[in-house]
Amino acid sequence: MSVITVFTPTYNRAYCLDAVYKSLCRQTEQNFIWLIIDDGSTDNTKALVESWAGENKITIQYHYKENGGMHTGHNLAYQLIETELNVCIDSDDYMPDDAVENIIAIWNKNKSDKYAGILGLDCYKDGTIVSTKKFPENVKSGKYSLLKSKYGIVRDIKFVYATAVVKKYPQYPVFKGEKFVPLGYTYSNIDRDYDMLFLNKVLCVVEYMPDGSTLNIFRQYYKNPKGFAYSRRQSLTGLYNLKEKFVIAVHLVAESILAGENAFRGNSEKLLTFFAIPLGVALYGYILWLNRK
Repeated sequence: MSVITVFTPTYNRAYCLDAVYKSLCRQTEQNFIWLIIDDGSTDNTKALVESWAGENKITIQYHYKENGGMHTGHNLAYQLIETELNVCIDSDDYMPDDAVENIIAIWNKNKSDKYAGILGLDCYKDGTIVSTKKFPENVKSGKYSLLKSKYGIVRDIKFVYATAVVKKYPQYPVFKGEKFVPLGYTYSNIDRDYDMLFLNKVLCVVEYMPDGSTLNIFRQYYKNPKGFAYSRRQSLTGLYNLKEKFVIAVHLVAESILAGENAFRGNSEKLLTFFAIPLGVALYGYILWLNRK
């Protein structure tokens, strides 16, 4: 049985999906499954994947679903995955040739009931690390939510999870008319109960596409306020420091207004949210201005 599933949620990305495929074919360790979750694509994604499956270079599983957004792709992936580990590689990214080998090596050496998985590095195509810093060389493991406050590490990193751990936690919620819930919802849930191993090796080469969620984040705020507000409430129960929680509260105020919800309902940090109201209202106005027609 394969050790790890590399899963890729995709929507109309046939034009760039081959980079993931080619990188997986080059892996120095082939003990993995590639799971493609097709989120209702209308392009030639299915035919393309079928052609790759016919090449028999790697083990491929393909599942088509009605379009529901990236987080619903993660929900389905976590239902289907049976391998010990899993990692999401987006359709516009790819893996260095030794990524799977490095993941399996550190996990086999250090796996324990106290670890939910591994945190590795992302880099750009020119080799520059995406995060502001690497993990401290003398620290073996820690909490994702404490990376900024303890080590000054911000920006994207790569998550590899033990499948049995992820399956313990609630799936991403689905809100009618919305197609995005921040993935940090699950990360924060797991973070309260487990540490993550630190791996100072690049596991993913990223490219932020013009149609990707990262570069369209303020549009996402506008179109998916219930999903964001839900995630912010949950994040306020996490391990973040006071300054970080205040920023979360500011976003919660703005997104609650957009969603027509009460920012204090189900909120564990009501006093902090009260003081965040002026900046939250300002952020709400800014989001409206950016999304004006």
